[in-house]
Amino acid sequence: MERGWKGEESVKILLIYPYTLDERVQAEDAQTVPIGLWTLSALLLKDGHDVEVLNWHHMKGRSEQMEFAIKEKKPDLVGLSIFNANRWGGLEIAHIVKKVEPKTRVVFGGPAPTFLWEHFLTRFPVIDFVVIGEGEITLPALAALLEKGGDPGSLKGIAFRKEDRVVRMEDAPPVRNLDELPDPAQMSSFRHLISSRGCVGKCVYCGSPRWWRKQVRFHSPDYFVSQIKTLREKGESFFYVSDDMFTLNKDHAVAVCREIVRRELDVQWYAISHVNHVDEDVLYWMRRAGCIQISYGVESGSPQIRRALGRETSDENIERAFRLTTRYGILPRAYFIYGCPGETRETIRETVSLMHRIRPLGAIFYILDIFPGTTLYDDFLKRTGATDDVWLNPIEDIMYWETDPGLSKEEVLAFGEELRNEFFGNLHEYAASVELADLPELYSMHADFLSRLGLTFSHGDYAKVDAVSNKEETAELLFRKALKYAPDARAYLGLGMLLQRRRDFRDSIEVLERGTDRFPENEDLAVCLGVSYMNLGEYGNALRKLSPFSASEQAGRFIASCRRELGQPDNAAIDSR
Repeated sequence: MERGWKGEESVKILLIYPYTLDERVQAEDAQTVPIGLWTLSALLLKDGHDVEVLNWHHMKGRSEQMEFAIKEKKPDLVGLSIFNANRWGGLEIAHIVKKVEPKTRVVFGGPAPTFLWEHFLTRFPVIDFVVIGEGEITLPALAALLEKGGDPGSLKGIAFRKEDRVVRMEDAPPVRNLDELPDPAQMSSFRHLISSRGCVGKCVYCGSPRWWRKQVRFHSPDYFVSQIKTLREKGESFFYVSDDMFTLNKDHAVAVCREIVRRELDVQWYAISHVNHVDEDVLYWMRRAGCIQISYGVESGSPQIRRALGRETSDENIERAFRLTTRYGILPRAYFIYGCPGETRETIRETVSLMHRIRPLGAIFYILDIFPGTTLYDDFLKRTGATDDVWLNPIEDIMYWETDPGLSKEEVLAFGEELRNEFFGNLHEYAASVELADLPELYSMHADFLSRLGLTFSHGDYAKVDAVSNKEETAELLFRKALKYAPDARAYLGLGMLLQRRRDFRDSIEVLERGTDRFPENEDLAVCLGVSYMNLGEYGNALRKLSPFSASEQAGRFIASCRRELGQPDNAAIDSR
């Protein structure tokens, strides 16, 4: 039996993640397809539709390429995942779809259209429907309805144009049992995961309270860890757990971690949490399960500003959370916001003081901005008399300082510069002061934590920042401290490279020999050791260390150099004694 708007065997649906208006310095979050699209894909496939997920984050300026893709795929329905920063990318794609395939239905979903549904449908005729809130119930129902030619006015959770006006139907109910959703890992591979949906926070700058209605729902530990296991079997070993507060329900968080440990899943992951909701027990199990970083919203060192932002916590809780997180070998990262209501040089000094007390090993600094769906946005509309048409401007957000006569651009930028300089200028002291829990079962994880942090100073992100002081000294201290806990390939390599960089080749050889004894299959250690021998003119020793990796392009180049120096033909036998 024929199906679909075009008389095809199945309905062709494209789920597209558009590009942002502005380029990103750190693009990891912005360039990643939201897990909601993968879940929608799994649901639509289950219903028998032909579904494809396209990550078009990098397609800005490639209109011809996008036109070709739409012509080739001939979709019946295109769903676009929209937040404020990528709405213009979504609109351009919608125009391309309507130009190439005028009868294709275009659906916008996500935070921006949920909060600005009337604006989008009124101002942009290329959008046919807006899905309000979660899409797992609404979008499959809409696809089925359109396939049969039904009346969209019978559906919950959508907004659309009806004659000469836009209408919004009543909200669809949330998905009550998250485990009833098909596991998208069975069909796709990704690294951003969620074990829960929702947030109990009241942050005035965040849309979560309105989006989730201050309710939190959880996947069962078995569902979530089975998803990780499936992805691990596909080759993924690192994940971002993007729950708003992973540790909100301590029992659930610990159960997830225990299940990861029980299944012996060799994974590492980042999490997000709240300083009010961590203790030693949950941090212990998170580290055992492979968590290597937790991000906390500190926002400000001023209690007055934290209250104004809806961040209900104390300095004591913030300090405790960062101390304990570091103690269990998890990198604590702080989010700071500046340019807030009531911000002054004194409140910035309070933030600096708190930062020096909590000693974060990672930090992100944001200027307070305003987005639809937030308390801050509602206040902005009331204060200024602006309307949603402000988003007709080619902007991603509205800086709070632009709406507050008590703040200036120059002042706010100076605040940010001071915060960053204080963080980077003192980071080496934060790292040197790390104290770890004396638990033998965590020693190998402590070594991993310290060596990873050390490599960041010697060769990673912090090595590239001029404001970071004592990079090599800090890295060496961390590598040596790591090796006191347990043999660690990264620590041997990092220390060996540092000594090599100083042309201290004998000490480098001594460290790397110990490393290759412990990790004989580690090519990077062998190559680094070979290079140190070559710098001393000991090409025979270098050749013996490099020979087990002769099939590698990296090692092969050095092997060839050693043979030339020794006057050997390329196929000469190697004495491995």
